[in-house]
Amino acid sequence: MNGSSDELRVALVQRAASLDPAENRRAFDTIAQQVPPGTGLVLVPEAFARDFGAPGADISEYAEPLDGPFVRRLTEFARARDTTVVAGMFEVSEDPSRPYNTLAVVSRDGLQASYRKIHLYDSFGYKESDRLTAGPVEPVLVDVAGFRVGLMTCYDLRFPELARDLAARGAELVVVPSAWVAGPRKVEHWRTLVTARAIENTAYVAAVGQPGPRYTGHSLVVGPAGEVVAEVADGFHVFSATVSHQVLEQARGTNPSLANRRF
Repeated sequence: MNGSSDELRVALVQRAASLDPAENRRAFDTIAQQVPPGTGLVLVPEAFARDFGAPGADISEYAEPLDGPFVRRLTEFARARDTTVVAGMFEVSEDPSRPYNTLAVVSRDGLQASYRKIHLYDSFGYKESDRLTAGPVEPVLVDVAGFRVGLMTCYDLRFPELARDLAARGAELVVVPSAWVAGPRKVEHWRTLVTARAIENTAYVAAVGQPGPRYTGHSLVVGPAGEVVAEVADGFHVFSATVSHQVLEQARGTNPSLANRRF
């Protein structure tokens, strides 16, 4: 996808999804104007095709197949910007009442891969498994412009074994589209966990979330030595960061913790 080089420019789109799927598809017109030329990967939050709605609400009627209107719009966007985009949607499952929470990976040639969220958000008073189906326990990686990219969604961030499995399979960049629910200490959890996943796996982690008031915002990219490469606070932002094979190799040379594993 999108050629190959030592560096990859990644754009993160911190934008709230509405309850109107057509409005969310139209939002890519605005997003396209703000993505810098030469961007190889665009990250859009979890559930961007249509937001979750009220806690516990039935979302099954908003589930789409992977060749439905949302993925077709992503393909148009990727073709117009000559990029690859990762965005969250609800995907129809074998149980019509409980769709998958899915990330679609789309290039100018259409759907390249998908990841169905493994860890459903049954925490902090929520019960996502009441209305969604968990994906298979199988890590998903894709190649983007010569970089191995691992896919995670929101609550997955709290499970270090998934990020470690992705790194063991060659992930150099882990992307985490999210709708991280706001609340006491939730921004601290978010930033700490993103940073920890980067440090412990000597990998880049790019985590993009929906903004407040319902969610936390604070999208960021953390490098393989734990450095914050780029970060925003709350509100609507489109911002970029560059990930580098050279920086990755230097970090893994200095801290060869992946090679030193004994489990």
